[in-house]
Amino acid sequence: MTLILAIIPVLLLIVLMAFFKMSGDKSSIISLIVTMLIALFGFAFSVDNLFYSFLYGALKAVSPILIIILMAIFSYNVLLKTEKMEIIKQQFTSISTDKSIQVLLLTWGFGGLLEAMAGFGTAVAIPAAILISLGFKPIFSATVSLIANSVATAFGAIGTPVLVLAKETNLDVLHLSTNVVLQLSVLMFLIPLVLLFLTNPKLKALPKNIFLALLVGGVSLAGQYLAARYMGAESPAIIYGKLTASKEEKERKSTLRTKDILNAWSIYLLILFLIILTSPLFPELRSTLENNWITRISLPINASTVNYTISWLTHAGVLLFLGTFIGGLIQGAKVKELFIVLWNTVKQLKKTFITVICLVGLSTIMDASGMIAIIASALATATGSLYPLFAPVIGCLGTFITGSDTSSNILFGKLQASVAGQIHVSPDWLSAANTVGATGGKIISPQSIAIATSAGNQQGKEGEILKAAIPYALAYVVITGIIVYIFS
Repeated sequence: MTLILAIIPVLLLIVLMAFFKMSGDKSSIISLIVTMLIALFGFAFSVDNLFYSFLYGALKAVSPILIIILMAIFSYNVLLKTEKMEIIKQQFTSISTDKSIQVLLLTWGFGGLLEAMAGFGTAVAIPAAILISLGFKPIFSATVSLIANSVATAFGAIGTPVLVLAKETNLDVLHLSTNVVLQLSVLMFLIPLVLLFLTNPKLKALPKNIFLALLVGGVSLAGQYLAARYMGAESPAIIYGKLTASKEEKERKSTLRTKDILNAWSIYLLILFLIILTSPLFPELRSTLENNWITRISLPINASTVNYTISWLTHAGVLLFLGTFIGGLIQGAKVKELFIVLWNTVKQLKKTFITVICLVGLSTIMDASGMIAIIASALATATGSLYPLFAPVIGCLGTFITGSDTSSNILFGKLQASVAGQIHVSPDWLSAANTVGATGGKIISPQSIAIATSAGNQQGKEGEILKAAIPYALAYVVITGIIVYIFS
C-alpha cells in the first residue's frame, strides 16, 4: 500500500499533463496538494515537517532554478530589444542554410556548451528561443532542445552531478567519469541522429544524417572520453560542446563583419567569460568568491537541520544577469530600458514560477517523507540479479521528480552503490548508471518542460511537449539499461 501511495504523485503528474493536457501550473498545484495529503495521512508526516519541506523546496526552486530561468530568458529578450538577435540569426543561416545543421549546431553544440558552463535550464531556454526566432515551430524547438539537453547534463554545470555522486558514494571521480562516458557512448551517436531526423525525416536525407551523426558523435565521444579519463568531471561537457560547435561552424564562413558579430554575441560571450572565471577551473578565485556575500537559512526537517546556502558571487543567475546587463549596455540599450525588459520577463514567466515551485516542493516532500526511497527500494528488490538493467530507471525517476541530475545522484547514488555490493557488481559502474539514467529523465522532467515552454511563450502546452518527448526518453533509458546490464 505504501508503494502504491508513493507512486501516485508521479503517475498523477504524468496523467494530468500528458493525457488531460492540463497546463503545467494547474497540474503541478493539484499534484502538490495530493502529495501533501498522502504524506500527512499515508506516511504519518507531521504538519511541521510538511511545512518546512515545502519551504525548503520552494527556496531551492527560487534559487538557483527560477533565477537562472528568469535571467536566461532576460538575456534573450534583451537581444530582441537591441535587435542583435537578427545578426545572430543571420550568422546561423550564413554558417549553413541547412536547417538540420542549424538545429544540431544550436541544440547539441551551443546547447551543450551552455549546459557545461551553467546548466539549470540555460541549455534548453536559450537554444529553443533562438530556434523559434529562426522560424522553427515552438513545439518542435522545445522538443529538440529537450532531447539534445540529455547527454550533456551528466557533466553539466562544470561536472557538478558526477562530483556530487563521487562525494555521496566515496568513489573515485575519474573512474565514475569514465564509466559515465562509456555508458553514454552509443547515445552520443543516436541523439544527434534523432535531432537530424526530426528536422528532416525524408528518406533521401538519411545518408547525410547518418554521416553527420557519426562525425559529431565521434568528436563528442573522443573529446569526452579523454577529458573524463585524464582530467575528471569538470571538463568533458565543455570540451564536447566546443569541439562540436567548432566542427559545425566550418560548414560555411560567415559574411558578417567581425565587429558586428562580437557586438551581437557580447551578452553570451560575457556570460561564458563570467561563468568560466568563477568556475572550479580557477579554484582560488572561486573559493574567495564563495565565502563572501552568502545567504544561509536553516530549516528543521525530520528532527535534523537542513541548511540552505546561496553564494551570490558565484551564482549562475547573478552571472547571467551581469553578462546580460553589461552586454545590453554595449549593444546600445539604456539602463531604464533593460529594467523594463527584466520586469516584462518576470510577468512573462509567472506561470513558470508557480509550476517550478510546486514541482520542487513536491519532490522535496516525497524525499523527506520517504516516498522516493520506497519506490527505489521496491524496484531494487523486485529485479534482483536483473537490477543493472533497471538501474538507469531509478536515475531517470530521480530527475523526472526533481528536475536535476545532481539531485537524482544525491537521492539515489548511495542506493545504487549499496545494491551493487549485494549483487556483486562494480559500484562505480552502477553509480554511473544513476547519472546516465538521470540524463534521460531530463528529457521529460516537468521542470525542463516548463523552461522550454517559457522560452517559446507556450505556457499551457506542457502536456503536448511531454507527450512528444516521452517516446525518446523511454528509448533512451532502455538503451542505457541494456548497456549497463551487458557490461556489468
